[in-house]
Amino acid sequence: MNRTMRRFVLASSRAVYGEGQYRCPHCGIIHPPTRPESQLARHEWELVCPVCGSPAEPIPTREDALLQPQSIYASNKQTQEQLVTIGCHAAGVEPVILRYQNVYGPGQSLTNPYTGVVPFFARLSREQRPSEVYEDGRIVRDLVYIDDVVDAVFASVEKPATEPRCLDIGSGIGTTIHELAQTIAAIFDAPEPIVVPKFRDGDIRAASCDIEAAKNELQWFPKWALKDGLHALLEWIAEQPELSFETSDHTHATGRTVVEHADRR
Repeated sequence: MNRTMRRFVLASSRAVYGEGQYRCPHCGIIHPPTRPESQLARHEWELVCPVCGSPAEPIPTREDALLQPQSIYASNKQTQEQLVTIGCHAAGVEPVILRYQNVYGPGQSLTNPYTGVVPFFARLSREQRPSEVYEDGRIVRDLVYIDDVVDAVFASVEKPATEPRCLDIGSGIGTTIHELAQTIAAIFDAPEPIVVPKFRDGDIRAASCDIEAAKNELQWFPKWALKDGLHALLEWIAEQPELSFETSDHTHATGRTVVEHADRR
């Protein structure tokens, strides 16, 4: 590693948290495991406390949350964090770990199912077709615009730290997938999204973050509202050649099985 380097920034992911942090009315802050397929097959979407079984409420995840990656991608990110931290300390370089939420914006892949939620909804809406929204529509994601992420990277490079940095980078606002699909449909004056009882085995239910640490340490604040960012992205998508791709992945997870059951309600 170059001895003249002062700071090394790693693009990590919120995926290292797994389900992230929840609040149980009896046990306080908890870190529940991923929902088993048997639970999802019963259309029981919400998480419960693994200690007492009470309904648990998702809260914005903080940097000190338990790390429990649930995929190969997430495990790789956790390993990268460890390698960068060890290597930087050995070389006298300051490690900076930025855990990104769902990054979107012009220039993103339009065919990668891991990041394809907005392009997929946009394609259907442009064709005046309704989007399908899984589970009960209340899957939550924190969508952060690419320009805000770039600003965070520059800020983390420019501002010295008194101790190693590990910061969550997101909008700080949780948006349900149903709300996202509705916003995109409204932009195109397309039919309302349809909530369907499908699910992806092993999918994360609610992913959002607390960005107070990034605000305080970097004097960084996200500037892009979701609707403005979506308009910018959709304008860019309209300028791209028509691509042939089919994906129903709108939950920021890859390598998962899509399951559809008859509605038992």
